[in-house]
Amino acid sequence: MTDERANRVRWGFIGAGDVTEVKSGPAFRRVPGSSVSVIMRRDAGKARDYAARHGVPRWTTDARAVVEADDVDAVYVATPPSSHAEYVMLAAAAGKPVYVEKPMARTAAEGEAMVAACRAAGVPLYVAYYRRALPRFERVRDLIQGGGLGTPTLVRLTLTRAAPAGEARSAWRWDRDVAGAGLLLDLGSHALDLLDHWLGPISDAHGFLATRQPWARVPDQVVGALRFASGVLGAAAWDFAGSEQRDELTVTLTGGEIRVPVFDEGPVRVRRGDGTEAEHVIPHPTHVQEPLITRVVADLLGRGTGGDGCPSTGESALRTQRVMDALLGEGRLLGEDPLDPLVGEGAL
Repeated sequence: MTDERANRVRWGFIGAGDVTEVKSGPAFRRVPGSSVSVIMRRDAGKARDYAARHGVPRWTTDARAVVEADDVDAVYVATPPSSHAEYVMLAAAAGKPVYVEKPMARTAAEGEAMVAACRAAGVPLYVAYYRRALPRFERVRDLIQGGGLGTPTLVRLTLTRAAPAGEARSAWRWDRDVAGAGLLLDLGSHALDLLDHWLGPISDAHGFLATRQPWARVPDQVVGALRFASGVLGAAAWDFAGSEQRDELTVTLTGGEIRVPVFDEGPVRVRRGDGTEAEHVIPHPTHVQEPLITRVVADLLGRGTGGDGCPSTGESALRTQRVMDALLGEGRLLGEDPLDPLVGEGAL
């Protein structure tokens, strides 16, 4: 390992779309010991523009050129889910650690192949479930695991988003081939992954799903029942064909209750068994992936393999992927007529 490699992680991006503009991209240059050598995008004009605006020395339209570059120590895959497995395995074959956007894949089978490829290559795989490292959600974890509110017993989750209209209907998140099961994977995965982080693995999951919007080719309503290995029970409902916005995650404990939104701005609300209440206002950083990327960089500089220092790894993300597979079951595959409402169920 060169002295430069021992003190700095030089990144190559595969994909440089919206998520890299504010959420993640700037963090790779802000975190101490981290820099960006090259970005790749299929559209040459957009790649050139991104590199110029973000101060990246080089750009390319060839993913292989990124993973094989001598000045790239690790690869960030920021493409839609349909290409995650391909690019993660490409980077692993080149011996490069990978940080891949969430959801890690469209299915657990794809995720398992990604984890296996990185394990065989001896490189770590990190997944961008960045809420695991955000101070607001770390505060919730501390409250749950600190013991002051007793033992967790029940989780209730509701996420409702207004049905899309116009051009929003053609976004890749509604494309079954690109996004798999759509918004459950894109948005619903965040809460499931947080719950895994706070409460431990989900051991059983059973779901029912429907497609209510006649133009949609993916489920837009999913309800699920969860059971954690610890014995905690959970109920979740995601509605992406709604007329309002709701975002509520509640953890009930033997000595109180914690409420926090997963996406919307809002405080952590705590109600104790004696009736007293408290609010913890913890704003998110401008670049929301920066706390997790800081942990990834520190992990790479400290060990280079293993991922023990980062809270979001291929293994943890694979648990979330398996839960989503269970919730969706065979129902995630639509019939030949995509205009027929889909109703299905699945189980873990």
